[in-house]
Amino acid sequence: MAKNPKDYYYWRAKKEGYRSRAAYKLQQLNERHNIIKRADTVVDLGASPGGWLQVAAKLSGSVVIGVDLLDIQPIPGVISFRGDIRQQRTIEKLKLFTNDCVDVVLCDASPNLSGNWNYDHARSIDLCDSALECAKQILKPGGNFVVKAFQGDMFLRFLNKVRKTFGMVKVYSPRASRNESAEVYIVGKNIIHEPDLPS
Repeated sequence: MAKNPKDYYYWRAKKEGYRSRAAYKLQQLNERHNIIKRADTVVDLGASPGGWLQVAAKLSGSVVIGVDLLDIQPIPGVISFRGDIRQQRTIEKLKLFTNDCVDVVLCDASPNLSGNWNYDHARSIDLCDSALECAKQILKPGGNFVVKAFQGDMFLRFLNKVRKTFGMVKVYSPRASRNESAEVYIVGKNIIHEPDLPS
């Protein structure tokens, strides 16, 4: 967390034992959209340092799994491992951990920012695409999805992809997001799985 003497959520996270101020974004997303319910199996993509995992574990009280390119320090009741969500082998590992029964997929990941907005926006949407593809493969029917995206000229294309995949889609900016941030969260509820066609 970037230390900022005026950042209310930074100091609140320090006081309440959360690993990042982003923990409050998930709390606010859940209060507004009821994404995670008790006993849900939750997968968090790009989960380091683990603030969302801490919140998901409290909300669910059941199986919570985090995956990231970086190591995640252990969290009680949470499974975590290193993996690249752009690779199929990572998705297969998640399927093994969850027995193909995932209720919620979360992704608060961001690319390493270069300062070139067009480049960073494109990389953000590429990461969103990978998260959506993972969600499509591991969510059970009726499952929910949350992903962070940066606004820009590629945003609407990605939003329309989510709209084709979920029964209800909302765009939401939690109070805990910084005022100057271009980030928003796309919430997809009730995934629509295409029926398998006979061969």
